[in-house]
Amino acid sequence: MTVPEPALLDRLDADLARHHTRGDQPGLAYGVLADGRLVHAGGLGERRAGGGEVPDADTVFRIASMTKSFTAALVMLLRDKGALRLDDLVALHVPEVTDLRGPTTDSPLLTVRTLLTMTGGLPTDDPWGDRQQALPAAEFTELLRDGLSFAWSPDTAFEYSNLGYALLGRVIEQAGGTSYRQALIDGLLLPLGLSGTVFEAGEVVPERLASGHRAAPDGWSQIPVDGYGAFAAMGGLFAPVRDLTTWMAGFTDAFPPRDDPEGPHPLRRADRREMQQPHRLIESRLDWPSLDVAPAARAVGYGFGLMCERDERHGTVVSHSGGYPGFGSHMRWHPQTGLGVVVLANSSYAPVHRAGTAALELLLEAPGCRSRSPRRPASAAARPRPARQPQPAPRGVAAWPQTLAARAEVDRLLRDWDDAAARRLFAPNVDLDEPLAQRRARVEQIVATLGPLAADDTRAMEHTSPAHCRWWLVGPHGRVRAEILLTPQLPPKVQALTLTPVPEPPAVLRSVAGAVVAALAEPEPRWPAEVPTTVDLDRAALTRLLRLARAWAGPCDLADVIDGDGSGRATFRLVGGRVALALTIALEPGGTAVRRFGLAAAD
Repeated sequence: MTVPEPALLDRLDADLARHHTRGDQPGLAYGVLADGRLVHAGGLGERRAGGGEVPDADTVFRIASMTKSFTAALVMLLRDKGALRLDDLVALHVPEVTDLRGPTTDSPLLTVRTLLTMTGGLPTDDPWGDRQQALPAAEFTELLRDGLSFAWSPDTAFEYSNLGYALLGRVIEQAGGTSYRQALIDGLLLPLGLSGTVFEAGEVVPERLASGHRAAPDGWSQIPVDGYGAFAAMGGLFAPVRDLTTWMAGFTDAFPPRDDPEGPHPLRRADRREMQQPHRLIESRLDWPSLDVAPAARAVGYGFGLMCERDERHGTVVSHSGGYPGFGSHMRWHPQTGLGVVVLANSSYAPVHRAGTAALELLLEAPGCRSRSPRRPASAAARPRPARQPQPAPRGVAAWPQTLAARAEVDRLLRDWDDAAARRLFAPNVDLDEPLAQRRARVEQIVATLGPLAADDTRAMEHTSPAHCRWWLVGPHGRVRAEILLTPQLPPKVQALTLTPVPEPPAVLRSVAGAVVAALAEPEPRWPAEVPTTVDLDRAALTRLLRLARAWAGPCDLADVIDGDGSGRATFRLVGGRVALALTIALEPGGTAVRRFGLAAAD
């Protein structure tokens, strides 16, 4: 396939329009890459809520973490010039970290490569790091001199770190002898003709700039934009769809390896291919898109500033997202065919990765595409979510004492909120992301709905890293899932607190769940005859799903409720002999018939 057919692009437009009508953002812009160029673009909504023009391919959005691929490319340019090596110690270029040591006496020192591949051992810092964007260079130096916290020994585990890429920005400055901004302009933006890509909102003509927004009780609230600072290398760029399509085309052009002249790109094709290789495994998972096809294995890894996925249907897909207060973005491409999609939106952490993923999937599944899957479109039956198999954490690593202490402090706040205690516990970004007064009001509402909360001792705490904790609390009328993430500073503070209330479901939902569990006890389960369904649900397909679940998990016991709205929808955890399942049931409005049903591997 070269350029997608007009009818296919019409379908893509319609899919993105449906995504936009969900109301996740005031506006979005998107583009399609094929044959090394932008072949189709569109926009929906408003550049600025309440009266802005419709975004287009030249509208400039903050692209946040998509900046990391530009930073990685600069590192590769400096490597080729002999200014640094990927296995250089970071301290060779950033003396402020000379005394920095990992969490164990045998931890290796940070290298440029471990920062590039997100294996430096620094804890995930998305909410906190996003608010450091404009940090002055002198304050960044002081932050480094004060020391950093480690979740892992370097080069043992993947953990996404904005601070790691901010450190790469400092490496680029020291090794290249110029500012990060100037290095990027001279090294990549000017040679590639990316004239719309900038570091400051003030560099953009106002009528071309998309404003950032966050949801507010009365609509969309505009968010002030941070300027250029020490964290620019992790997420500081603003760019339009047109420039990003050119940027993606440089990566697709690197394939296949060949004898042709290198061309005008400042980075060698071999370097661009190296960036798109999975240098560190993030996870493997099982995609089960429909009941009538076999599951497909998919592996996800991190390259240099890029995500790399591999599946049996399409081969390699490369991508990166960007999330930031006011904006969300996603770019992805398929090296084998040269097809790519970019989607930009103007609301905080807008989930446009879903729209971008679906758009590229649509193009790759089209007749005539060289990677077209032999699979058929998914049936109307319920679809299980992917079974995820995260990369195992290194042995012997437990939660930080500070993480456990923060968890206990959150429990106290949920029992008796105290503003002074909250300010001591939280990093400054927490109040910026959601004012403490609103958080307090939300906590009070949760307690009013569910009753006084206490720790649920039937469920163990979970930690995806030493800086993270997830646990449950229980009240007379439901449960709450609480989750915290600590900063990489010393001493660490809470940079994110998420509270998910799960009200007790009505008796009819529990009755349906009980009937499903009884069916799964049979060697060849069938959809329970006594459970009504809406006319659009295929009961034969539901029976097939139950049999697949029985073969996968075996007989199951009904455990706790893990999600729901307290009325017509609930997700139950089922504990099987081999794996745990998540059972989701939704009823028709005001009735008892099941309108949506799903069985998936539990997280």
